[in-house]
Amino acid sequence: MLSRLFAPTIEVSAHCDLPCGVYDPAQARIEAESVKAIVQKALDSDDPDFRTRAILIKEQRSELVKHHLWVLWTDYFKPPHFEKYPELHTLVNEATKLAGATGTKGTLDIGKADELLAKIDEIAKIFWETKQA
Repeated sequence: MLSRLFAPTIEVSAHCDLPCGVYDPAQARIEAESVKAIVQKALDSDDPDFRTRAILIKEQRSELVKHHLWVLWTDYFKPPHFEKYPELHTLVNEATKLAGATGTKGTLDIGKADELLAKIDEIAKIFWETKQA
């Protein structure tokens, strides 16, 4: 046991948490598509209990969108990406706000869901360009 504590350490490095290939903006997009579908179902329903459940699920899914975007922003994208794509910080900020309280999390505005999907598509375009490099 003590030999393990005092054993030589091995230094390793990586440019991401795990081997590349685990990040994908599709995760955020799938959740955002779910949010849009839930908003539409809530708007189409007259059942207050159904609408309450739908709103709760929509808020949870919106939070997942933010989570997936933040993982890309903090764990995948690196300084060279931000240098090549200076708009990336703004895109991620705008997308997470669209998934937040003034966006899909806090409203039943289908237009906000469409705006969120469009921002995710812009982020995905940059993401896939970085994967080609």
